[in-house]
This record gives sequence, structure tokens and C-alpha cells, in this order.
Amino acid sequence: MELRDYLRVLRAHWLGILVLTFLGVAAAWGWSAIQPRVYTATTSGIVNAVTEASDSGSRLVGNQLSQSVVKSYLDIGSWRSVAESVIDDLGLRTTPEALVARVDVTNPLDTVVIRVSAEAPSPQDARDLAEAWVRGMVNEIEDLETNGSTTQAAVSLIPGDSARLPTSPSSPNTRLNLLLGGLIGLALGIGYAVTRHVLDLRVRSPRDIERETGVSVVGTLPESKELTNARKVLTFSGRSDSHSAVAEATRELRTNLRFIDIDNPPRAIVVTSPIPGDGKSTIAANLAVSIAAAGENVVLIDADLRRPMVASLFDLPEGAGLTDVLTDRAEISDVAHTVGHEGNLVVISAGRIPPNPSEVLGSLKMRELIQTLAQHAFVVIDSPPLLPVTDAAVLATNADGAIVVVSAGKTTYDMLHKALGNLEKARARPLGVVLNKVPKSGAGAAYYGYQYQGEYKPREAPAEADAR
Repeated sequence: MELRDYLRVLRAHWLGILVLTFLGVAAAWGWSAIQPRVYTATTSGIVNAVTEASDSGSRLVGNQLSQSVVKSYLDIGSWRSVAESVIDDLGLRTTPEALVARVDVTNPLDTVVIRVSAEAPSPQDARDLAEAWVRGMVNEIEDLETNGSTTQAAVSLIPGDSARLPTSPSSPNTRLNLLLGGLIGLALGIGYAVTRHVLDLRVRSPRDIERETGVSVVGTLPESKELTNARKVLTFSGRSDSHSAVAEATRELRTNLRFIDIDNPPRAIVVTSPIPGDGKSTIAANLAVSIAAAGENVVLIDADLRRPMVASLFDLPEGAGLTDVLTDRAEISDVAHTVGHEGNLVVISAGRIPPNPSEVLGSLKMRELIQTLAQHAFVVIDSPPLLPVTDAAVLATNADGAIVVVSAGKTTYDMLHKALGNLEKARARPLGVVLNKVPKSGAGAAYYGYQYQGEYKPREAPAEADAR
């Protein structure tokens, strides 16, 4: 996957990522809310070496002496004797070991200061513990320096300013926890999006289809509720639907078909799909109308002898059709219906449903009929799906190739591979794949790598605009 693939996946699953990020923040907030509040108070003392002289040289010696012993005094801050002294001083009910764990004694670099930080459940307890700990260290150091005698100690710890009452708890750090929770939730969301993409076996984007199958995507048609519900056939001229996103995408499909093979362009194509419901009949009808609107003679044949749809799409009467021609019960001129004002689109319905559609479509008469019609017009053949029956694969061998229509977000790569495999077994040529029902907006459009924004309409003439 390239960087743009990851960005497309993240945009497609932005809602899941957002939900998991929010849950991470909420979990961090909940965890912080149930944690006990801990307050930290800090105070300090200065290690001072007493010298008899008061000149600068003596002070320098005393300062060096203080710096040499201050590191040793840090260890005194964790002695049990200091903790026991503090327990007696404050009247605490705890053990020396537990009390030592709540106090941190440090020495700032290149100083003779000993800093004491004490933790407690309340601000007052933290302040009292810090000050009492310094007093305990003072007493312990004095005992060590004097060794029980009444002489003045050479080095002593002088308590500094009293500890300040903490205004907010030092733990838990709610702001930091929320940040970490959000980052963990974001990481889980990204992992969720990538995992869904990897495990998703449905066709999504033209690039993925071409990479997985090696067959070019010759068309990408947007989702249209109007066409899906009513199986509508567009006019491609005059009406407003001629400038819709579906119409423009169908024109693009028409153009791409002309460039499939420059030296030997197809004249007869089979339109099929892996399973029913992918919109192959509607696409076949609209493609035929689009080619006819460009001024070329077109013949649309309904060769779906299982569930014929073309007659109903064009509101044609049910009756004689393709099967009657193949069984010599009618001539081609008797069953051909001219559609449209231009008169260059001819529709041939399915006719009577035979008991053996595969044999009828694979017959020599069907091959001769397609070859004869292809000499005078562009032939578009609507055929059954490839996976349930073999009709389309057999029929594609009599034509120049087949276009396989798949539904975005519905057809799986396994279905597509099996459909193309059926064409390959019959030695039929797959001309390309048409990705149908692509979302026009939102995260789905970004996922499928194609976005339709509005409609492209010609600008009105001033007279027409004024009249309106």
C-alpha cells in the first residue's frame, strides 16, 4: 500500500477512528476519576559548614566542605530512624517503610541544598510531612556530627522556608492521562481501519481491481437511487438527465471501449456480471443509447434468456424476439424495434424462454447472427450472470469479448476471480470491468477512489435565461 492508499483507508473509516479516540479519552478520564488524589509539598534545607574564621578563604573552605558532605546526607533522608522520628512528631499510624516511600530527597546540581518532596492524601498532610521530614533529618545529622557530645557540629542542616500548601493534586495527572488515552485510542482506530481494509474482500477501487485481476477497469459509474429503483434508461440528449453524473460516466465508458483495441476495435460486446443485481441490464441499455446518441448504429440484444429485462426497460411489448429468430419462427426485421428519434438504435428482446438457453446461445445460428449484425452496427448483448450459469461465457466466445459489471462494496474479489475464470475457461476475452454503484459523496466515495461532485451542465444562452 502507498501513502495515498492509507489516507484513503483512514478517510473511509474516519468515524470508527473518531469513536475509538473518544473512547480512549473517556477511559482515561474515568480511570483518572477513580484514582485517589495525591498532593505533593516541597521544602528544603541548606547544608552549612561552620568555620572559626570569617574571611573569604574560610568561607570557601566551608562551602567546599558542605558540597562534599551533601551527597552523603541524601542517604540519611531514606533512613528508618528519620521516618520513626516523623511518625512520633506527627502521630501517624503507618510503618517507616511506607512513610519513606512517600518522600523524595534530592540535591540540585552544584548546590548545598537538600530538597524534600512529600506526598499525602491532603494538602495539609503533605505540607506537614515535608516540614517534619526536614526536622527529622536535622536531628539525625546533628546526632551524627556531635556523636552525642555537647560540642557544636562542624556541619549542620539548616531548615529553609516552610513548605507551601499545594493547590492542586500532583497525581493523577488528568491532562496527561487524557492525552495518552487519546493517542492510544487513535492508534487503535488506525489499526482498526487498516485491519478492516486488509480483511475486506469486497471490490473497492479501480486501482485495487486492476492490481488483483490484471483486467482494466473501463468504467466507473456512480450510485443512483433513481436508476436502481426504476431501472431507468437515460436519453443522453435534450433532457436534464443527459448531464447527470451517470450519463457522463456512461459516456466515459463509451469512449474507453473505443480505445480497448485501436487496431481491431470490438464491434460486438457481451455485458454480464458475476451475480444478479449488479445492474448489468441497465448499463447495457444505457451504453447502447449512449453509443446511438453519438451517431453510430447500434443493436441491443437481450440474450438473458433466464430473466430478460430489456423489453421492460424500453416499454416494449412482450412477444417474439431473439429465440424466435434463432428457431426460424421469425425474421430479424420482424422482432427488431427501433427506439429513439434518431432511428439508429434497434432493440431485440429475448422472446420466448427456451428450456436450454446455453445451447441456444452457443449455437452456430447465434454466432452467424452476431457476425451479420456487427457488419452494420455496434452490437451490445445483455447476458445472464457468469457464476450461476454458463450462458454468458458461451455467448462471449461468439462476440469480441465481455464486459463484467461489479457492484462497489458488494461483489467480492473471489466472485470476480471466478467470473473471469469462467470466461478464461471458455476462451472468451474479458474486455474490462465496470465498477458500478460507487458512492457519490462522503467517506465511501473517498474509499472507492472516485468522487462525483454535482452535475456538469452547459451554460444557458442569455435569451433562454431571460425567458425563464
